[in-house]
Amino acid sequence: MKLGARMLFTDLYELSMARVYHAEGLNGDAVFELFYRRLPQGRNYVLSCGQTRALQALLDFRITPEEIDWLEGLGRFPGDFLKMLSGLRFTGDVDVIPEGSVVFPLEPVLRVRAPLIQAQLVETLLLNTLHAQSVLTSKAARVVQAAAGRPVMDFGARKAHGREGAMNLARAAWVAGAAGTSNVEAGRALDIPVLGTMAHSFVQVYGDEAQAFRAFSHYWPETTLLVDTWDTLNGVDRVIELLRSAGEGPRPATAVRLDSGDLLELSRAARQRLDAAGFPEVKIIASSGLDEYAIRDLVGSGAPIDGFGVGTEWAAVSDAASIDFAYKLAEYKGEPRIKASSNKSTWPGPKQVWRHSEQGRMVGDTVAAADEPAPEGAEPLLRPAIRAGEVCTGALPPLQAVREHAARELAALPEALRSLTPTDTHYPVAISDRLESRKQQLIQRYRGRKGDD
Repeated sequence: MKLGARMLFTDLYELSMARVYHAEGLNGDAVFELFYRRLPQGRNYVLSCGQTRALQALLDFRITPEEIDWLEGLGRFPGDFLKMLSGLRFTGDVDVIPEGSVVFPLEPVLRVRAPLIQAQLVETLLLNTLHAQSVLTSKAARVVQAAAGRPVMDFGARKAHGREGAMNLARAAWVAGAAGTSNVEAGRALDIPVLGTMAHSFVQVYGDEAQAFRAFSHYWPETTLLVDTWDTLNGVDRVIELLRSAGEGPRPATAVRLDSGDLLELSRAARQRLDAAGFPEVKIIASSGLDEYAIRDLVGSGAPIDGFGVGTEWAAVSDAASIDFAYKLAEYKGEPRIKASSNKSTWPGPKQVWRHSEQGRMVGDTVAAADEPAPEGAEPLLRPAIRAGEVCTGALPPLQAVREHAARELAALPEALRSLTPTDTHYPVAISDRLESRKQQLIQRYRGRKGDD
């Protein structure tokens, strides 16, 4: 299935509402903000990702004649509405917190100001893009952190949720600090280093481990050899024999890979054998169902492992597979709007997020009305990205710049938030007094209107 233009990547109710707006002449400027309500279970922060792709999607926002014909065939939408859609482009303004930034609950990560129909129709597209990548990037950041400076490689394509999920994973993992990916398509499309070893099937084809290692290293010298097809330590011995028999020129192998069993004990035994044979420079790479907790335990136990390959656990993110992102109306035609329902209330009007730092570390954020003065010494996080449908200079940074920004953001986290388990010390996010006052005034106004009915 080939996806067409961006406009139909939306929920039906968005089009249904837009059809009413169009018929009723409701298309004034609307402000919507995208944020998440609460931290996922087990998380102390979210590393936001997907802003660049979301902005590009808005720049590409359109519908094709074939899609118009399909909509017409549904029999739901009148001709004048379809004609309006056929020429619709995104002409609004967007402000974003830069991709790769650490963000906390209730902070607008992205703000749209556009004619109501445009702003409404992009909701699904924006939520999907930022949610998918932020889930993956937040997980990957924890895995990379647990490795404590050892390289982590993305082996997750085969367990990702479809081809697009695999591409998202490779991108998100790279932003979070991974060393590279085994996904060749992602390497080409995203200019990410491609990495990989060999499969057990290669050894099984030869039926002889030593012969398989000789053949593979002949064509791929200085490679990583997978040693656990039959017996891990016997496999290490076969690598040692190969290294001893090598003549001048490139070494047959620079690393062995452990992919099963007790990785702590096997890595210790493998290290001992390699060192005793005179090959202390040969590294040990580990894989096999690893996540941040397993890597943390291996590193904490002093396992002599030089790098990790991670697949299923950060492709599926089974421990925190979703973030409670929402996209809510904050203003229409210059008038503030709120949602006041229990546990899902919002604050009125466009906002700014101010970050307070001390000695290079984040110490607290303030969500304030966009028209409030800047708190002393605080940095504004929401920045212009699109104006009148045109991208702002610097709003679509290269992926390497996003990766470097994410590294700075993670380094600036308070020490307590670096824990892989939930901390009792929550990062302070304050709502300004002015914003809270405006919310209470609106609640009273709406309650008054209800009483008049």
